[in-house]
Amino acid sequence: MMGTLAAALAKRGIKSHEEVYRAEVTGDIEEVNGILKITRIRVNYLLKISEEKKQDAQDAFATYLSQCPAAQSVIGCIDIQHQLNIE
Repeated sequence: MMGTLAAALAKRGIKSHEEVYRAEVTGDIEEVNGILKITRIRVNYLLKISEEKKQDAQDAFATYLSQCPAAQSVIGCIDIQHQLNIE
């Protein structure tokens, strides 16, 4: 997911090297019908960019999930919660 968002940002001229782009990821594992399952993934993206690139970054974030192979593989099975924090 992080790589797909990075690619979407790059298409809009936004760099995503490690000094300006990172993600904090947590998840929940729960017992469902006697089986442990990953039920939820929370991704908090942190991006440091200029004010003039803010809208481009938000546009990339709004659309990247539908293009992400990893997310598309598990949507419907695992609840994905994500947010973008721009500094």
